[in-house]
Amino acid sequence: MTTQFNKPPVLISGAGPAGLIAALVLLRNGVPVRLIEKNDFLHPGSRGSGIQPRTMELLHQLGATDLVDALYPLAGNRSYQFGSLEVVRDEPFVEIKANTVHYPYPNPLMIGQCGFEGYIRGHLAKYECEPELGTELTTFEQDENGVTAHLMKKDGQEETVHVQYLIGADGARGATRKGLGLPFIGNTPDVFRALVGDVRFTCDKLDYVHWHRFGHVKTKLVMIRPMREVGVNNDGWQIMISGPEIDLDKLLEGTKEDIFSIIHEAVPAKIEFKDLIWKGQWKPNMRMVDNFGVGRVFVAGDAAHVHSPTGGQGLNSSVQDAINLSWKLALVLKNLSPPSILDSYTAERLPVIAEMLNLTTELFNRAAEGTGNAWQREDRLRMLGVNYRQSPIVLEERSTGLEPVAAYGDAVEGATPVAGDRAPDATGIVDADGKEHRLFDLFRTTHHSVLIFASDVDAAEPILAVLRKHSENVIRPVVVLPQGSSSATGVNGALVLVDRDGHAYSGYKAIEGKTVVTIVRPDGFVGAIVNDVEGTEAYIQKVFL
Repeated sequence: MTTQFNKPPVLISGAGPAGLIAALVLLRNGVPVRLIEKNDFLHPGSRGSGIQPRTMELLHQLGATDLVDALYPLAGNRSYQFGSLEVVRDEPFVEIKANTVHYPYPNPLMIGQCGFEGYIRGHLAKYECEPELGTELTTFEQDENGVTAHLMKKDGQEETVHVQYLIGADGARGATRKGLGLPFIGNTPDVFRALVGDVRFTCDKLDYVHWHRFGHVKTKLVMIRPMREVGVNNDGWQIMISGPEIDLDKLLEGTKEDIFSIIHEAVPAKIEFKDLIWKGQWKPNMRMVDNFGVGRVFVAGDAAHVHSPTGGQGLNSSVQDAINLSWKLALVLKNLSPPSILDSYTAERLPVIAEMLNLTTELFNRAAEGTGNAWQREDRLRMLGVNYRQSPIVLEERSTGLEPVAAYGDAVEGATPVAGDRAPDATGIVDADGKEHRLFDLFRTTHHSVLIFASDVDAAEPILAVLRKHSENVIRPVVVLPQGSSSATGVNGALVLVDRDGHAYSGYKAIEGKTVVTIVRPDGFVGAIVNDVEGTEAYIQKVFL
């Protein structure tokens, strides 16, 4: 039965990455939203531009493969003395890895945040949803029946709206966190500040494949990174200017010519300056909340945590916050899950963000000191090892006696998946008609995917009987037969596939002849690994009404 909504039951305050992704997940699940943004313009800047492999996987499963296809390689670091074009050294940020069938997106890539947001707004437009610009959440109240939110338009017009839930993606200074009274735990060290922004210029002495770094953070530093989204024909650049020998106040208060002048001082070459897209000041601020929601109001993205951009985790963490919350909220709003499931949002995301904050702070301290390994990025930053193993709503029956692992763990090719881990991809699985399928194309933010590894359909039937009690719109069974099985004859209410190339069995460490059930959540994490009907029912009872 489809739940009908007379008006949007969710108000999302903030149309940055977290707000946009939350809106898209809810809309894909049939839940209308109202999305507001206090600014009366769309920010033109590149800002957070690093996209990590785990985020690419989630975008794929969200159906935003056009955005994934638009990403481009991460610029390697090229260092110079200030005012010289002689290269001191080249160094990659990360080790470039080959993709595998289980890890199809192994390397970080780039796109300016303005570009990222543009692609997601394009997907929202398919649902006739667009951000209401110039509309700010000022205050709100909540009770057991819903949330009353007070809005202010740029023209001074006030509006009061009543919704069932409020998602605050309105940044560190937004009204949501403050209205909930959530402390912002951490610190704001007064040890570093920089001018950041985007500039358009051409210079034939700077290639468009490196992040050009002139000078040193202890004296004067100008960093210039290629950024396609803010330019035309390779003339867009992201800049960061810092160092005690540079008058940042003058640059921040001055004209674009002042910024062009310091760039030209750093880069002794012919430069044709075209435009300054935007500029702003950045100072380190490492803080997070101790709870991601109270009652019917939740925070996500920068409203829940702020940190150094070193390591490229910010936008990615915001996306993962939004997806984690929104699939659960959709089930609650459609009366398929109890509201208590929303408690798992804090339980799952809080440990991840706490570890991320420590990791990025360490990276920032290295960068601020300008140490030799300041720009090296470890594998954990790819976020493929982020896990929810300690979540109250995951269930692991296959592996016992497991030692605790970090929430920001390491992803190891060939390791045995555990409930709470990311679900691996696999290709080369075929149906009775010979059509080839891919797991990442079956996983979607709209439903649980139940992978039943069984020797034949008869062995899977007891589990299928349990799953038939639930709509295929919510739980979709997939019977995966071992390599070499006869053609995958269809069965009522399930997709039956043969693991022709053996990738699904190897990725999920299934054993031929032994039935095992892996339940993949709408956010692409393993919700449960169980052995039988009882285990399947136990997970369903954790999540569904």
